[in-house]
Amino acid sequence: MAQTVFCRKYQQELDALAFPPLPGPKGQEIQQTVSKRAWEEWQALQTRLINEKHLNMLDPESRAYLMTQMNRFFDNQETDHAEGYVPTGQ
Repeated sequence: MAQTVFCRKYQQELDALAFPPLPGPKGQEIQQTVSKRAWEEWQALQTRLINEKHLNMLDPESRAYLMTQMNRFFDNQETDHAEGYVPTGQ
């Protein structure tokens, strides 16, 4: 039986991540408060933002920007989107 977590994005019990997705306390926090479904959706958005905005992950400002966007995404706040992106099926 899969472990579950009360997901802060979806406000319900959903499948949990198998391990912390980031090192340190932030990774532990995400594992305890974010579902596998929400994390996978964030990864898709993160990839689009990195590619479309040409972010350099060696740049501390780019990493800080993504962390802000990640927190906004998980807290159901407005996030940036890649310009010109059209979701599948629309």
